[in-house]
Amino acid sequence: MPSPSLSSIEAEFAKRCDREHARSCGDTRPQGLLRRLWLWRDERLVRQALKVAGEPGLVLDLACGPGRFWPVLAEHRNRVILASDQSQDMLDHAQTHHVASLLRRIKTFKGSAFSIALSANAVDCIFCLELFRHVPGSDARLALLKEFHRVSRDTVIVSVSSDSQHRPRVEDEFRQCGFKILNQQEFMPGSSLWRVYVLRKRR
Repeated sequence: MPSPSLSSIEAEFAKRCDREHARSCGDTRPQGLLRRLWLWRDERLVRQALKVAGEPGLVLDLACGPGRFWPVLAEHRNRVILASDQSQDMLDHAQTHHVASLLRRIKTFKGSAFSIALSANAVDCIFCLELFRHVPGSDARLALLKEFHRVSRDTVIVSVSSDSQHRPRVEDEFRQCGFKILNQQEFMPGSSLWRVYVLRKRR
């Protein structure tokens, strides 16, 4: 089971997601151009990452929240999607955000990203775009990566800060935990926001 410090990281991230999602749900104004461009770019990065990962057939979306990326993950018609979040309330709420035809393709379960309730090599790809980026320290990132290495049989998709001082340390953590970098994309070229990495387990 995750230690209290790791559990507190997930709990704080879940609270942050709840606040951000509540604000989004409460705002009935049409989305502005900047917001639409932001969402379009996020989705494009996800599509490209999945393509680099070989269009995996069985994907686990970790810390999935309200299922923001489920429609993109489901664009591949034969893909099976598992989704896990620490908050059962958020998993229940996600059921209200998507059409029934999409929800039939998503199997959700409550659990910790630090201690995934699946066997070794259970999925083709782990997709953890937002939680990983908000993990504050190396020890916690290493714990996540080791668990990802156990559960994924092939690839992992994560995002990290594009900060030039932060990035080399995280890339070294990828290698330390048995991954090689297949691809990396910045959210916006030249920006200091974040970049998406596609990792593959070394054989």
